[in-house]
Amino acid sequence: MRRREFITLLGGAAAWPLAARAQQAPMPVIGFLGSSAPVDRAPYLTAFRQGLREPGYVEGQNVAIEYRWAQDQADRLPDLAADLVRRQVTVIAAHDTSSSIVAKAATTTIPIVFVSGGDPVKLGLVASLNRPGGNVTGVTFVTAELGAKLLGLLHELQPGAVRVGVLVDPNFALTQSFVSDVQAAALSIGKQIEVLEAPTGRDIDTAFAKLAQKPIDALLIGPGPLLNNRRVQLVTLATYHRVPAIYPLRVWAEAGGLMSYGTSITDAYRQAGVYTGRVLKGEKPADLPVMQSIKFEFVINLNTARAFGLSFPPGLLAIADEVIE
Repeated sequence: MRRREFITLLGGAAAWPLAARAQQAPMPVIGFLGSSAPVDRAPYLTAFRQGLREPGYVEGQNVAIEYRWAQDQADRLPDLAADLVRRQVTVIAAHDTSSSIVAKAATTTIPIVFVSGGDPVKLGLVASLNRPGGNVTGVTFVTAELGAKLLGLLHELQPGAVRVGVLVDPNFALTQSFVSDVQAAALSIGKQIEVLEAPTGRDIDTAFAKLAQKPIDALLIGPGPLLNNRRVQLVTLATYHRVPAIYPLRVWAEAGGLMSYGTSITDAYRQAGVYTGRVLKGEKPADLPVMQSIKFEFVINLNTARAFGLSFPPGLLAIADEVIE
């Protein structure tokens, strides 16, 4: 009898791990929504995954990520967001302003963590920064409000420049605010602003063709995923036409742009990864205040300056966070 009891007990014990595995919750799924292409967001995706690790999540081990990319076709975003909702993902990570707005319109129940360069309250994403309410929270950083700063840095480099071109994507949600900021600053320092619109990659070539017919003294590039994804094209054209330009993110200076000033986007994405992990652990977006990324970077590319025959004033070199030589 003791032997049979022992065998029965042993058989039951062997089944315990199987029963435990059967009762384990399924792996949570992050629905990643972006308006651009993965190749353009590689550094930011790395930062997002680093942020996820802080609360203990590693892609492929204890969390899955379903990626949906609009490939710079904004009209695809609603269908991509709807697909993530149908799949009942655990949380949606909306990683630009356009994706954030579309994701919020797609669901009121699935938690959403956004990264946005605009004011999330004005955009209608949250009720307030401290008390987001609803199912949405995230990380915001300054973009549209930097127009005056970018123009000021151009002025310090070339105080004699009068006509300044401002190249923008008219379809980007923050463009109008950005242009208004630049125009107001231009009036105060006696600059003439020439606004150039480029809603597609082809329009960028057209804009520079116009500049060849009606030259400008300097160029300011506006924010937005489309222009950021076309940075190599823009930097190449600015160099070819020998137009000193300032750009909104450090990746432009790293790609050969003359200088850049803007928020550290990689840090914002890391913070978004942390928040996404906290939501996966059960925290509610309504209880997580919107984080504001306040890390800024001013980068100067001296190689490009030499190609242009320009010398940076010592004052600008002194305040640069990085000088590429």
